[in-house]
Amino acid sequence: MQKKRTKANPRPATKSNRWIAKVKTDSTHPPAGLFTKDASTIAHELASHKVSPKGAGSRMRMLSYFINRAGKGLSRGRRAELERAKTLLSNLIANSGSGTHRRSPTRHKTK
Repeated sequence: MQKKRTKANPRPATKSNRWIAKVKTDSTHPPAGLFTKDASTIAHELASHKVSPKGAGSRMRMLSYFINRAGKGLSRGRRAELERAKTLLSNLIANSGSGTHRRSPTRHKTK
């Protein structure tokens, strides 16, 4: 007969010990209901300077913050949609060059 495994901390988390509940941020200003929309809309809205004036890093952090704050309350489908938004946003940032301080490679003329 196998022993029943127990978790290290059997107490449920409360509002007082959830660190994410204490975080206050003012770096991005997403419109109400943005994170309930489709991935493409979320990525394009977060990519705007109006929503995220502090740059690309702030945009990605806001999306990750929302996913982390929602935690286990997110459905599998909603989490997948938000992860798709992260991928799209990352691609938008990479393609626009926004938020990167690396020099772009020099182009060589072909003969």
